Amino acid sequence: MSLFLTFIASLMLGMRHATDPDHIVAVTTIVSRERSVVKAAGIGALWGVGHTITLLVVGGAIIAFKIVFNARVGLSMELCVAVMLIVLGVLNLFDVRTNAGGPSASRPFFVGVVHGLAGSAGAALLIVPLIDDPRWAALYLVTFGFGTIVGMTIVTLTIAAPSLLATAHIPSLQRSLRFASGAVSLVFGLYLAHRIGFGDGLFTSDPRWTPR
Repeated sequence: MSLFLTFIASLMLGMRHATDPDHIVAVTTIVSRERSVVKAAGIGALWGVGHTITLLVVGGAIIAFKIVFNARVGLSMELCVAVMLIVLGVLNLFDVRTNAGGPSASRPFFVGVVHGLAGSAGAALLIVPLIDDPRWAALYLVTFGFGTIVGMTIVTLTIAAPSLLATAHIPSLQRSLRFASGAVSLVFGLYLAHRIGFGDGLFTSDPRWTPR
């Protein structure tokens, strides 16, 4: 029963993890270009798959080799997310497209991979060393990852449905939504970069990192 409750908790944690602000900002920036609810849901799922693959690789390394991340490494991974948000914001502001049909399917997958590298995945990685059996620890990560995929798909649908409904009646609104999401992503990315670099001390001699 305790194992069952543990994995139910890991599924719920994965779904909650999908609602972190940086995740929502990144996916919103990508989804703002879409005109289909189905494609929008696919973006959320692709993000979750990329995130989960990275989480399994990093978590597997922790299980197999007892790897411990120090503060500077953890903060550097979080900084990657900040840089990625800045890039996504600029791409939206200047309407840069990877192909003629819209944003590439590889973009949400890559964004998910970067988020999986970040310290925000520490919610799962902190618990893995507490599970003695490596097989159960691996299953925990898989369950957490599945929860993240489901959670991000639901979050993306929740974000995309109202905007798609609005742009169906007011086509010109999509450009405004794309510009607004790009501006938010850029500002939030700059805020994260400043907080990580100076607030948490990545660019100083005394970095402080708490996995979350």
